[in-house]
Amino acid sequence: GYEQLPTAVNITWSSINFKTILKWQPEPSGYFYTVEIHGRTSDVKRKCILTSETECDVTDVLRNVKETYTAHILSVRPVEMDDFEEPPFAVSETFTPYSQTVIGKPEIKDYSQKGSKLNVVFKDPLTPYIFPNGSFQSIQDIFQHDLEYKLYYWKDQSSGKKDVTTKSHSFEVSVDSGKNYCFYVQAIIPSRRENRTGQESTVHCTSVGRNLLDEYGTEVFIILAVIAVAVITLAIVLPVVLCKRKKAKEARAVREKELLNGV
Repeated sequence: GYEQLPTAVNITWSSINFKTILKWQPEPSGYFYTVEIHGRTSDVKRKCILTSETECDVTDVLRNVKETYTAHILSVRPVEMDDFEEPPFAVSETFTPYSQTVIGKPEIKDYSQKGSKLNVVFKDPLTPYIFPNGSFQSIQDIFQHDLEYKLYYWKDQSSGKKDVTTKSHSFEVSVDSGKNYCFYVQAIIPSRRENRTGQESTVHCTSVGRNLLDEYGTEVFIILAVIAVAVITLAIVLPVVLCKRKKAKEARAVREKELLNGV
C-alpha cells in the first residue's frame, strides 16, 4: 500500500527573480511524485503530476507573490489506489516569494566618465510574470518603492570603495578627473530581514586617460625600455662598424694599388 512508499526529503525552494523551482530527493523507483502547493489564503494547486523528476517549476502557481506557501510532495503509485487511501507526503518549509526570492544581476546599459563625473545607466532584471500586453514585468514593477539600487565604485587599482543609493535607474557621482574607476550595481530591499541584497552586476571600468603603464603594467614598460636601449645602441654602433669597414676596404685598395705599381 501507500504506507510503504518513501517520502521526499531535503526539500528546498530555489527562486531567482520570482522564477521558483522546488527540489527534493530521492529519485523515485516504482512510484511517482505529485506536488501540491498550499497557500494560506488560496486554493490548493497541483503541479508536476505523476512525475519521475525530483524538481518542479512552480512559478506560475505563485503569482500572488506576497502569499506564503507550503509544498506537499506526494508519493504515489503508477496506478490510482483506493480514493479513500491518502498517499504519504512530505511538507516543505514555508516560502513567501516577495520576501525570499533572490534578486538577480542588474544589466549595465551604458556608462561614461567625463571630467569629474561618472554616469551609469542600468536596467532591472525581468521576472517570468507578464503584463496583459505580453511584456515581462521587471522586479521594479513588483517591488515598487521597496526596491533600491546601490552603486559601488572605486579608483582603478585601489582598494578604497565608495557607494551611493538611488531609486531610479541611473547614477551620477563625482570622481577624480583623469583617473579611471571601476564599479558594479546591486539591488537592495531594505524592508527585508533576509536576502536584502541582490546579485552583483558585472564589474565595468572606465578608460579615461589610461596609458600603457596602467593598461599593461610595468612588465611591458621594461620591455619597451630594453628595446629602446637596443635600438639606440645599434644606431650608435652600426655607423662606427660601417665606417671602420669602409676605411679598412680603402686601405686594402691602396695597398693593392701600390703592389701593382711596384710590379
